Amino acid sequence: MFEFGGLTVALFIVALLASSLRILREYERGVVFLLGRFWKVKGPGLVVIVPGIQQMVRVDLRTVVFDVPSQDVISRDNVSVKVNAVVYFRVIDPAKAILQVEDFLNATSQLAQTTLRAVLGKHELDEMLAERERLNQDLQQLLDAQTDAWGIKVSNVEIKHVDIDESMVRAIAKQAEAERERRAKVIHAEGELQASEKLLAAAEILAGRPQAMQLRYLQTLSNIAGDKSNTIVFPLPGELMNLLMRNGRAGE
Repeated sequence: MFEFGGLTVALFIVALLASSLRILREYERGVVFLLGRFWKVKGPGLVVIVPGIQQMVRVDLRTVVFDVPSQDVISRDNVSVKVNAVVYFRVIDPAKAILQVEDFLNATSQLAQTTLRAVLGKHELDEMLAERERLNQDLQQLLDAQTDAWGIKVSNVEIKHVDIDESMVRAIAKQAEAERERRAKVIHAEGELQASEKLLAAAEILAGRPQAMQLRYLQTLSNIAGDKSNTIVFPLPGELMNLLMRNGRAGE
């Protein structure tokens, strides 16, 4: 009878010791409560917990990655789009993560969804498509500021997809085509303006130097003569015509 009682006590002690020992990995911390009140954060390694008096909650300190479900967003220019993103965060203060919010994973997820809608709703569609890097930074800073009270650090936010309906895609394509045509016309007009300025400058130079005008005239005739299919009529210069007329009168 005594031996049976001693064995029972030994088994009870072993079970008590087993239930009081916790092993925390390098990336884990234990938030320990003493009679319901926060006591301290322990770990990593071997942690001893007094059963019935102390309780411990494990907290993972590794970076958590989760997808923000697709959100319906109306942009500032009244375009309806669906946007989803991915958020990277980790716990930096285990005590706050347990004491300040009931479920920090769910709370961060819900906050990311509402923040995504609020921030993107202040921007136009073109900004969502062309300035994602800036929008990612704005989302990260805003989320990080709000989760700081929970002991959570939001390290990065990335917008993954901005989905637009087919009618809007066609409208954007037409807008891009019109923009390309506008740029082509502007470039052509600038070229015409530069060419007219050069021609005006050349005309002023030729007008002030008759010899240069004659050289240009001869160069033009040389270029035309290269094509055998052309018939060239050489007009006589005004000076030569005057000379011939004077000689004719003198002979009379």
